[in-house]
Amino acid sequence: MATYISKRLLAVIPIVLFAILLMFILIRLSPVDPAEAYLSAAHIHPTDEILAEKRHEFGLDQPLWMQYVQTVKGIVLLDFGNSFVTNTPVWQEVAARMPATIQLALSSILLAIAISIPLGFFSAVYKNGAIDHFSRLLSFLGASIPQFWLGYLLIFLFSVKLDLFPVEGKGTWQHFVLPSLTLSLALIAVYTRLLRASVLEELEQQYVLYARTRGIKEKAIMGKHVLKIAIAPMMTGLGMNLGKLLTGTIIIEQVFSWPGFGRYFVEAIFNRDIPVIQCYVMLAVCLFVICNLIVDIVQMYMDPRISLKGRAQF
Repeated sequence: MATYISKRLLAVIPIVLFAILLMFILIRLSPVDPAEAYLSAAHIHPTDEILAEKRHEFGLDQPLWMQYVQTVKGIVLLDFGNSFVTNTPVWQEVAARMPATIQLALSSILLAIAISIPLGFFSAVYKNGAIDHFSRLLSFLGASIPQFWLGYLLIFLFSVKLDLFPVEGKGTWQHFVLPSLTLSLALIAVYTRLLRASVLEELEQQYVLYARTRGIKEKAIMGKHVLKIAIAPMMTGLGMNLGKLLTGTIIIEQVFSWPGFGRYFVEAIFNRDIPVIQCYVMLAVCLFVICNLIVDIVQMYMDPRISLKGRAQF
């Protein structure tokens, strides 16, 4: 296990370096001059002398390879520079906003798991029954309805008409209900159908027939064997979606005025706040890599058919 984790952690290094290189190239190819963007955010008229001074301050007059090295060094030290808008350290502002995004992402994931696991499992056990038809309808709605439209629909119904939950902001547990439900519905649609298909596949395996012929109780077969193995593909999707939620709750945070990192990133795009955009890109890369590593480790314990030695070689 330690060898596998070590190799995966070492494999992260070239991935992160490539992501930094790609981000560096795209920013240099964009028509936005970082020095001009800074002066525009500060409402300073960009004369040639001031632009030259700011380019020298940002190191834009140095060779490209030296700029890339300085960029890598700053990212390793979590030094993304100061925001062009607020002139405060970017990492300080991100650290202040990330807890709200993490809380929203985790509440959405937990809600999706709590609904999709029993719904997907029983829709497979009682195939073509009432619960199966209900799960199909819910999956169809979750996959078809755009999240921003669903968010406004929930606000209109539960906040404006019924006055049950707050419209915007963050504070009490009521503030989590509508944005978490909006984010989790699409996840429920995917996880329910994925788990249903996995359970149906496992029910056709020989070990299930053998366990039944031995007289093992059906509850034990379903709970200790079938569900434990069938849930593995769902865990893979969970890792991808957790990273996506931590960095991609942009639209929902805008809809519900949630004080998270996604909303901060949208404001940075409109303000051409390049240090914030760089921080967001690197944070997204690291979160996706870490979430997938955690899911791979969890899957090894859940599915005994996964060879630790083989995964380590992979």
